[in-house]
Amino acid sequence: MTTEPRVSVEDVAKRLGVARDSMYRRIEGRGVPAHKNGRLWKFKLSEVDECVRAGGADAENESKSGGER
Repeated sequence: MTTEPRVSVEDVAKRLGVARDSMYRRIEGRGVPAHKNGRLWKFKLSEVDECVRAGGADAENESKSGGER
């Protein structure tokens, strides 16, 4: 059984088309699924994709809650 590799904040930000700093805010405020490994945040792309499909990383919802516009 192969485990899914975890990717960096930069990789996920690029995939979603947002700034790296925006990803850190989304981790803290929006519940984007991330796993902390020491000082680094790592992501499973399948979990991020599911979160996006469910609307959990929606920038429109984020701006309504006082996040980035």
